[in-house]
Amino acid sequence: MRCPFCAHEDSQVKDSRPTEDNTAIRRRRQCDSCGGRFTTFERVQLREVIVIKSEGKREPFNRSKVEQSVALACRKRSVEQERIDQLVSGIQRQVETAGETEIPSSLIGEMVMEGLRQLDSVAYIRFASVYRDFSEARDFEEFASSVRDVGNS
Repeated sequence: MRCPFCAHEDSQVKDSRPTEDNTAIRRRRQCDSCGGRFTTFERVQLREVIVIKSEGKREPFNRSKVEQSVALACRKRSVEQERIDQLVSGIQRQVETAGETEIPSSLIGEMVMEGLRQLDSVAYIRFASVYRDFSEARDFEEFASSVRDVGNS
């Protein structure tokens, strides 16, 4: 594993343990050259899935993009990191086990929306504002009232 500090090719694993949700192995490593310590994660990848973006561009599914989007939506909210990791792992499992080699980005966006709706209503509205491209305050009001209506049912 290449060192992120000095780019040396070799490092030693000092500690390995499963993550809290048992979906990955967390490894603490130390660079043989500079002595820097860093963490890596090893995850199972069932198949290579290609994401078809709205403008037609194709790129490999990238778990970290989903993680960043969910983390940004949940920023400064009282949502535990473990629950965010579980949501992202669940979305990744759905994508990889769907049986398709290509999946539209809109479907992934809907999976994130559904997961955030169940996780935290404010994070859900934050994500929706970007995903659905809200342009006016009225868009927020209409969406927030639909979230309230669902919560009251």
